Amino acid sequence: MTQLYSNESIFQVLFVTLVLGAGCALLAGRAIAQTWRSIWIAVVAMIPLGMAVRFVHFALFNETLLQPRTYLIETAILIVVACLSFQRTRARQMVTQYYWLYEPNGPLGWRLRQDAPAGA
Repeated sequence: MTQLYSNESIFQVLFVTLVLGAGCALLAGRAIAQTWRSIWIAVVAMIPLGMAVRFVHFALFNETLLQPRTYLIETAILIVVACLSFQRTRARQMVTQYYWLYEPNGPLGWRLRQDAPAGA
């Protein structure tokens, strides 16, 4: 951890990356799913958000701005959070919107109902 962040404590890193960055990723993944867009839109949206998180580390804690390894790790975390949020929202949408056709299958999925109309 000291190789990635030279001027920050673990609490500062967790706050900026997980609370601020992942919180934004969670909301972005949910918003993109609610507009029925593709999951790839959520993945691409995390690239500039990763840059913003990197900038916050730079601006508040005097970290190196252009640090590719740290940027990739932070962006990967944001992508995972956004994709999980997207999938959870999409599963809820499918079960709610098409209640006669699908039922929940865990927190991130849905399946065809047993009593679904034939030909569905």
